[in-house]
Amino acid sequence: MPVVVGFVPTPEGRAALRRAVLECHLRDTDLIIVNSEHKSAGPADPYPSAAEVRAICAELDVAEPNVRIRLNQDAYEPADDVLSVAQEADADLIVIGLRRRTSVGKLILGGSAQRILLDASCPVLAVKVDGLTGWQSEPLNARGSVSGAGDPAG
Repeated sequence: MPVVVGFVPTPEGRAALRRAVLECHLRDTDLIIVNSEHKSAGPADPYPSAAEVRAICAELDVAEPNVRIRLNQDAYEPADDVLSVAQEADADLIVIGLRRRTSVGKLILGGSAQRILLDASCPVLAVKVDGLTGWQSEPLNARGSVSGAGDPAG
């Protein structure tokens, strides 16, 4: 069963993509990238996300998973796209990026992450971003665990 990742070209989206690639490596499964953009955001191009997968795999020294890209350029609610693709593919895991927002921001922009967390029929992994690096707060080794003093690989 594949891993589904909700991707937008932001630090949060890149952190989610990075972790999704790692999860695919650990689970030996396929990756489905759901790239949902509003028409007003300009023409969406799915190929940068594929190029980012290659770069992430090289950085982590892992094999590239089999990647499918689902592009919805007229997305009204990105959560709908992620949830429907995950349901259709019988996903093993959904990976999403999180960012801190104000209460007003949540009210105006909606809660896609919250909706995915509450409505998904499979586990959801929510990834935060480290403001300095644009990646996850803790560095991960190729096995997906946190590198550090207690980790023999770190």
